Amino acid sequence: MTTPTRRRGARPAAAATLATTALLLAACSSGGTGGGSGDASTGADAEPVTGGDLRFAITVDSRCIDPQQVGNNDAIAVARQTVASLTAQDPDTGEIVPWLAESWEVGDDASSYTFHLREGATYADGTPIDAESVKTNFDAIVALGATASLGSQYLVGYEGTTVADPQTLTVDFAQPSAQFLQATSTFSLGLLSPASADLTPEERCAGDYVGSGPFQVESYTQDQEIVLTKVRGYDWSSEADEHTGEAYLDTVTYQVIPESSVRAGSLASGQIDATAAIAAVDQPQFDGNGFWLQQRANPGVAYQLFPKESSPLASDEAVRVAISKGIDRQQIVDTVLTERDQAATGVLSHSTPLAADLGDLLAHDPDGAEELLDDAGWLVGDDGIREKDGQRLSTTVTFWQDPAPLELVQQQLRQIGVDLQLQHVEIAESTAIKESGDFDFDYYNLTRSDPDVLRLIFSANARNINDRPAEEVDDLLDRSAAATDPDERGQLIEEASRLLVEHGHAIPVYELSTTIAAADRVHGLTFEGSSRLDFYGAWVDPS
Repeated sequence: MTTPTRRRGARPAAAATLATTALLLAACSSGGTGGGSGDASTGADAEPVTGGDLRFAITVDSRCIDPQQVGNNDAIAVARQTVASLTAQDPDTGEIVPWLAESWEVGDDASSYTFHLREGATYADGTPIDAESVKTNFDAIVALGATASLGSQYLVGYEGTTVADPQTLTVDFAQPSAQFLQATSTFSLGLLSPASADLTPEERCAGDYVGSGPFQVESYTQDQEIVLTKVRGYDWSSEADEHTGEAYLDTVTYQVIPESSVRAGSLASGQIDATAAIAAVDQPQFDGNGFWLQQRANPGVAYQLFPKESSPLASDEAVRVAISKGIDRQQIVDTVLTERDQAATGVLSHSTPLAADLGDLLAHDPDGAEELLDDAGWLVGDDGIREKDGQRLSTTVTFWQDPAPLELVQQQLRQIGVDLQLQHVEIAESTAIKESGDFDFDYYNLTRSDPDVLRLIFSANARNINDRPAEEVDDLLDRSAAATDPDERGQLIEEASRLLVEHGHAIPVYELSTTIAAADRVHGLTFEGSSRLDFYGAWVDPS
């Protein structure tokens, strides 16, 4: 089946086959934007101004800005701007549309994808973006392995890329990979110049790579700032972009500001122009009053606790399920988040294509939690914390994100006799502790606008976040990766999601949403299809 080139703004051609339709429907997302001053955020009623610098605050420096290696949201905010991808995902409709590939064909069982590249696109160093360079990228991502934590998973089963001519390539998989078309729209499979493949992972992390996007790295000072400059001559925007040609901004300066109060003060005083890291308590002051807010729900795996079931404590299903029942998710949203946020109603955020609503399984049920623990032999001790065979029902979660939601979870779980200790550390220390394997529960989210993110995280044949043997749920997850019919895929995703929650393999807490807070002088700063920040059409009023 063929996806033809379409003119910007033209009505998409009808899909030629059921499999094409399935892949497009599987990419649809219901996430949206809202809040604040629409004119200020989009620049719809103002004439864009070329030039200037946009100063943007991020919370942490994860010591890597290579698009093919990063996974942290702050690093992604930088990396996404430096690479173009084969396709793009329309943020309003979820449709997969042309970018560097002007058209493509998908094999009937989704194990083969042929792309036809647009002509004239180049990397930032002037090297043509041709089929051979795409092959070099995919081969290099596979070679990076776990270092390319996201991209290598999108290429599981990759058998190779065949180059037919400078503008045509075919990517083959050993088995059906229904997720791959959407994967080609992500930053993780964004294209770097062939010379970048010869660099060490450390060199690329330091920003020494050459990308294909509208911006390139000018400087990177760890723990202080990253500066991007526009790529002169860039003229290969995607069908999802309203803007064409070079970026409006001359530079984007990302300042690392770890303290929440300092970020808010810096925005209020004009030291920075925008950020996506304003605490919920501080957001009202930026809703008007010379500022605007714009929010979008992040698709993908919601923020949750991930039990490491090879550990003695998390191997107890009664403990896992009781913890889930002991969490009052709506109280967390009402107390420490904002009215724009949403409690988790499933393992996947509601804005994820084919997400299953499991609100019945995630209802706050402290009585049910206590009954489970009683029956499993976990009895309340003198200090209110349960014990069994001399072991306290106590565990520590190490994390670097906003502590407020987990602090409330800690209070809620104590009411059912569970002692959840919180270890809030810097991102590097958190990563090191998790790599050591000495923990019971992990905590994070993963953004992706495709339900395959569920398989990526939980399947015993993929990341296996639970560190457990394969079981029924893994068969469902693996079958969903081969399903091209949206109804079949949706049913498999729902069945798998339900089993993950019922057995306590997944303990969802709340859905991540991204809120941009910016001064009124900032226009056009928005989101791409996976709720990643998009600076390509952004511009600033002259100071």
